[in-house]
Amino acid sequence: MDATSPPLAADDQAAVQLLIRLLKLGSLVNGPMKDGVCDPEDVSQIELKVMMALAGEGALAGHDLVEIMGVPAMNVSRAIAALRERGWIEDAIDPDNRRRKPVRLTVAGEAKYASLAPALEAVAEALTGQLTARQQREFAALADHLIARMAAWIVSHHEGVKLRG
Repeated sequence: MDATSPPLAADDQAAVQLLIRLLKLGSLVNGPMKDGVCDPEDVSQIELKVMMALAGEGALAGHDLVEIMGVPAMNVSRAIAALRERGWIEDAIDPDNRRRKPVRLTVAGEAKYASLAPALEAVAEALTGQLTARQQREFAALADHLIARMAAWIVSHHEGVKLRG
């Protein structure tokens, strides 16, 4: 905001402060994930995120992963190559679009992902274990709401870019 911009209204300031908290939360959670899951399991954070996306969503193409993860395409491409080299992902077929090149977890990839559960549980307990069950449910509901809003914003934003471009 520069000297010629009007000051933000109180509601707008509160929304911006919440956005800053959300960005900080998203950034800081990487530390415990790196130290508690990725490093001990010899998997990069991007590789882990790709595995989590594939485990949760099923087969996805690289551009889908870029959009879901919000990271540069090169990072996703490198992670896919590394996971393929380890035998944890394989090509999948999209019967509705033969040009689309999705990937999915292999049986070995599913086993590796399952083996990460204790480390994920330990980090989850360390970060959220002090919350009551009610607070955890409320946080989950708020997170789900924000995730849905983010997904809707991405779709809307991309449609607007296509219309302008």
